[in-house]
Amino acid sequence: MAQIIAIANQKGGVGKTTTAVNLAASLAVLKKRVLLVDMDSQGNATMGSGVQKNDLLYSITDVLLGEVPVETAITKSEVGYKVLGSNRELSGVELAIADQDGREFILKKALESVRDSFDYIIIDCAPSLSLITVNALAAVDGVMIPMQCEYYALEGLADLTQTIDRIQQALNPDLQIIGVLRTMYDARNALTRDVSAELEQFFGKKLYDTVVPRNVRLAEAPAHGLPIIYFEKSSKGAVAYLNLAAEMLKKSKVKKGSKA
Repeated sequence: MAQIIAIANQKGGVGKTTTAVNLAASLAVLKKRVLLVDMDSQGNATMGSGVQKNDLLYSITDVLLGEVPVETAITKSEVGYKVLGSNRELSGVELAIADQDGREFILKKALESVRDSFDYIIIDCAPSLSLITVNALAAVDGVMIPMQCEYYALEGLADLTQTIDRIQQALNPDLQIIGVLRTMYDARNALTRDVSAELEQFFGKKLYDTVVPRNVRLAEAPAHGLPIIYFEKSSKGAVAYLNLAAEMLKKSKVKKGSKA
C-alpha cells in the first residue's frame, strides 16, 4: 500500500514543485512505483514531468468532479513514474465542490482505488490554503516541507505548522510532518547557517540531513520537461534528490522496524 506524501508550503518559491518532481523521479530510479499528483492549477509539476498540461484528455479536475475514475485520468510519463496531471481548469473546482457533503475527502476517496498499485503517491500542493489543498492534506499520511533558510521562510513555516495541526484535529488524525527539506541552500551565507541551526533545534530528526543546493542545472531542467536526473544526472541537484530519496527510504525502514 502506498505511502501518500504531500509536498507543501504556504510560501511560494521555496522549491516545492521542484521537490515533488525530482523526489518522484528519484524514487522511481530506486525501483519504487510512484504516482505524482499535481494539485496546483499552474500545472508545473505536470509540465516538469514531460506531460503537456493543455493536451490532457483527463486531469485531476475530472477526478475531483467525479466525472472519471482516477485510473482513467492517470498518464504514463517518459521519466519512470505516472502522473495525475493538472491545468488551469482546476482553478474552478473549489467553487463547484464547495456545497458537497464530504467535500474535504474527495481526493482521499478517489485515491483509495489505486493505493495498492503504488509504493509512493506524491502530491504537489499549491502555495495556498484552499479547499483543494485541504483535500490533499486530508488524504495523506504525512507532509514534507521544503523551505529556504531565510527569515521570511521561518514565518511561513509557523503558519504551515498551525495549518497542519488544525487539519490533524479536524480531518486527518494521522497527519504528521515527515520531514523538513532545506532547499536553495548556500552554506557560505551566514543567514542560511543561522536559520538552518534554528530548524535543527526545532525539528530535530525530522530535518533531513540532505540539503538541496542552489544549482543552475536544477533550475533549467523544468524548461526541458525533465526531472534533473534525466537532464543532468551528474549535477549537484540530481545527486541531492537521489540522496533525499535514499534518506527517506532509510528512515521509513527504521520506522517500520521500530514498530515490529
